[in-house]
Amino acid sequence: MDPQEVPVYHPQPDTRTRTITLVILTMAAFLNPFTGSSIDLALPLIAEEFSVGAVTLSWVPSAYLLSMLIFMLPAGRLGDCYGRVSVFKAGVVIYTAATAFIVFIPSVFALLFLRFIQGIGSAMVFSTITAIISDLYPAGERGRALGINVTAVYVGLSLGPFLGGVLTQYFGWRSIFAVTLVIAGIVMATFHRIPAYLNEACRGGLDLPGAALTTGILLALFLGLSRMPSLSAILFLAAAAVLIPLLARVERTATAPLIPLDLLRKNRMFTYSNAAALINYAATFAVALLTSLYLQYIRGLEPAAAGSILFLQPLVQVICSPIAGRLSDRIEPAVLASTGMIVSAVSLLGFTFLSPATPMAVVMALLMILGCGLAFFSAPNTNAVMSSVERSQYGIASAMLSTSRDMGMAFSMGVVMVTFAMYLGQQPIELSLYPELMAAIRLIFAIFLVLSLAGAALSWRRRVKVPAP
Repeated sequence: MDPQEVPVYHPQPDTRTRTITLVILTMAAFLNPFTGSSIDLALPLIAEEFSVGAVTLSWVPSAYLLSMLIFMLPAGRLGDCYGRVSVFKAGVVIYTAATAFIVFIPSVFALLFLRFIQGIGSAMVFSTITAIISDLYPAGERGRALGINVTAVYVGLSLGPFLGGVLTQYFGWRSIFAVTLVIAGIVMATFHRIPAYLNEACRGGLDLPGAALTTGILLALFLGLSRMPSLSAILFLAAAAVLIPLLARVERTATAPLIPLDLLRKNRMFTYSNAAALINYAATFAVALLTSLYLQYIRGLEPAAAGSILFLQPLVQVICSPIAGRLSDRIEPAVLASTGMIVSAVSLLGFTFLSPATPMAVVMALLMILGCGLAFFSAPNTNAVMSSVERSQYGIASAMLSTSRDMGMAFSMGVVMVTFAMYLGQQPIELSLYPELMAAIRLIFAIFLVLSLAGAALSWRRRVKVPAP
């Protein structure tokens, strides 16, 4: 426990209060995946409107991810120090404001900047949601509540491709953000229903040296991966390698470290579960983007039709996530999470054989298999992380898990950006480049398959006791 934190008695809220709070948090968790999965369908029209190539286009999701990656840990620590609910509310407001401006942006660079601002708001939301839910529900009920929250994420992912495709095709891609504004407004209107005790703050402050070094490392890693194999990429990665041991030294002497090195060193379940999350999202996050490009460019589908097919993956996740969450209260989470990663690997194996002639039924089946695998990984793995720490560590544990996910997502997009740069360069995607696009997509899926298998092995290993040295 942080020496600056003092245990406090907390009242047990009634069922109605818990339910209302969970609904508010669930609606907030819906916003980001809905917008993100919707905009995947809009990328070809964005590229056409602003006349940009595949690499620049890939920065639309990547700018958001980079921002979340940088701000997730500081936001989690701010929630512990100044109140998780306060940070959560501020995050929703920031996300909503950036969304409102996106509706009127004049250039792709303004879009990238506002996506970065959206990432700051999302970091503040997602670094606190899991901690608030874990505080709200006891261990025996936590898996079910987390499963419901994860389900909201997948509902967003489910509705995103379908509604995003329809909105983009008939009302333009900016209409996606207009719909997001309505949902965000409902969330802000219900802020007052969240119990006050959940906003408990501890004494202390943000580890500024740790935050600065962490930002430098993450930025260097992200830019290095995205610019491979150029000389600048090597320089960025070298800078990250120099800063990492310096960060470790600073965090060992910090009073309230941003990165809990002792927790990572001593809590094997916590460390392995975060590593599994990183690898899982690295192997699966970019699948929706790749499939969207495949369906619209290679197969010539309209956004609405492509969205209807992409709808299948998160639909299966919505169905399976509550089941996986409840099972994780009774079955060892490592078993469920590892099984989920193996199921995802089966889907990725099928995607490596994707071609312009692949039957659409096969594409749909692979998306459904992937949805099942992701559902049986996410909720159990989250339950494993939050159940492995004390209440006083919920904030940093939630932020660490979100950071691991975001690092995986960033790596996933980094693989896409590097591969697209190698095969397509900076040129707009035209008919003459479709063979190169198809080859790049297959190579990326092969890389993701290897990652998923490695992640399944790591996830399984955390359930095996290793003798102390």
